[in-house]
Amino acid sequence: MRASSRAVAVGAAAVTVAAGLGVRAAGDGAFAKYAGSALYTVLLCALVALCAPRARPVAVAGTALALSWAVELLQLTGVPAELSAHSTAARLVLGSTFNAPDLFWYAVGAAAAWCLHAGARRLATPCSSAAPRPAASR
Repeated sequence: MRASSRAVAVGAAAVTVAAGLGVRAAGDGAFAKYAGSALYTVLLCALVALCAPRARPVAVAGTALALSWAVELLQLTGVPAELSAHSTAARLVLGSTFNAPDLFWYAVGAAAAWCLHAGARRLATPCSSAAPRPAASR
């Protein structure tokens, strides 16, 4: 089970990165910015699910949301801006400037990822009513 869960998480991460790059290439302005914020948290959900494949969807989404909010709030310190000035990787991971609306869009991304994760788990888990019943003894 864990191997297939991890494969799905890797696939979800790849699709999320592709979606983020597509949004960035096709659009600009508020839509691209806030879609990118939501997708940032979706990517974190995929990475958390990769690291903890048996975690419940609510725990995965909650962890990713907490990480997203922590990174955004860290931007208030100026540390990410300093690191971002010297590293493209730091700029991509940590950003540089605090933007309060991002906090909402991270929650949107976490909610969307939670819905997808919970739905995928439901589809992958056999229904208990479909399980064979023991034969009645006579």
